[in-house]
Amino acid sequence: MELKTSDFDYYLPNELIAQNPIQKRENCKMLHLNKTTGVFEDKHFYDILDYLNKDDILVLNDTKVYKARLNAKRKTGANVEIFLLNPASCADSQSNSQECYFEALTKNAKHVKSGEILDVTDDFKIELVKRLDVNNINEIPKYVVRLDFKGDDVYKVLDKYGSIPLPPYITRKDNKDDVNNYQTVYAKNLGSVACPTAGLHFSKELLQKIKQKGVKIAYVTLNVGLGTFMPIKCDNIKDHTMHYESFSIPFETQKIIEEKPDNSSLIAVGTTVLRCLEATIKKHGKIIATNDSTNIFIYPPYEIKSVDKLITNFHLPKSTLIMLVSAFASKDLIFSAYNHAIENKYRFFSYGDCMFIDK
Repeated sequence: MELKTSDFDYYLPNELIAQNPIQKRENCKMLHLNKTTGVFEDKHFYDILDYLNKDDILVLNDTKVYKARLNAKRKTGANVEIFLLNPASCADSQSNSQECYFEALTKNAKHVKSGEILDVTDDFKIELVKRLDVNNINEIPKYVVRLDFKGDDVYKVLDKYGSIPLPPYITRKDNKDDVNNYQTVYAKNLGSVACPTAGLHFSKELLQKIKQKGVKIAYVTLNVGLGTFMPIKCDNIKDHTMHYESFSIPFETQKIIEEKPDNSSLIAVGTTVLRCLEATIKKHGKIIATNDSTNIFIYPPYEIKSVDKLITNFHLPKSTLIMLVSAFASKDLIFSAYNHAIENKYRFFSYGDCMFIDK
């Protein structure tokens, strides 16, 4: 029997959607789920030390979120929100400024015509160049936009005038604390419009304790975009098309994984890491150093070949991410775990608690 999108729905009380992070990252709740025995344990994230062994490998996504949300004005004074996605290209313009092209989502842009110039500031303009064609019902309409600004680094300009792109289920406005809170402590490579939130629970102190235990740390970079958070609009899962997201695996990470002892575990910190590694195995038969992109869509009964264990947050109903974790464990076990989490008042989604799926 084929699974439908509606098979991955569940009811979540609004009060369990975390609107703010807890004060100390590693103090969040962690549901330890043994996928072999089906046993749940209510823990805290700092207890992860008890489940990690010498020579285990933690793989982290070191992408960094940039301030992708911009407020611009039409000449009429009307506000238009621009949500930047994939950067396409940047080049010097003829007027001692830079111009960069991005794909973008828009809000309140219904009456904006192609070629219209929007103002962010006197020195920062946005042109909606063209609307991209939508090939199927699953796609969100996007635009190509041109950013025209003074300066030599688009991310410095965005850092000054943009805002952190908190997800829509966080209903408050972003604040100055979100600049650090919605970023892992090891974030390094700018390029994401959403945080790989499983990594938010690590503090620098906890990572140091993990290293002192003899656990090896490896990094990949997957720039989180529409492929991760785009909603599924069709009921037949097979009709959904994922957007491509760019990723890289450095040679050092390939080497660490190649030298892993047989009795140790490879642990993905987040679904983005799992997708990156799984896509590489699917293409090359093993994990190698590479710069690539993927639109891999993982759902039951897909068999995960890349990692042994997974640290992950609790995901939205009917999302590609809850489908992925249902492939990693099993749909019945994951939904039993989610029911347990709801009954025990775990906090959900980006700023919420997490789950450690063990074997």
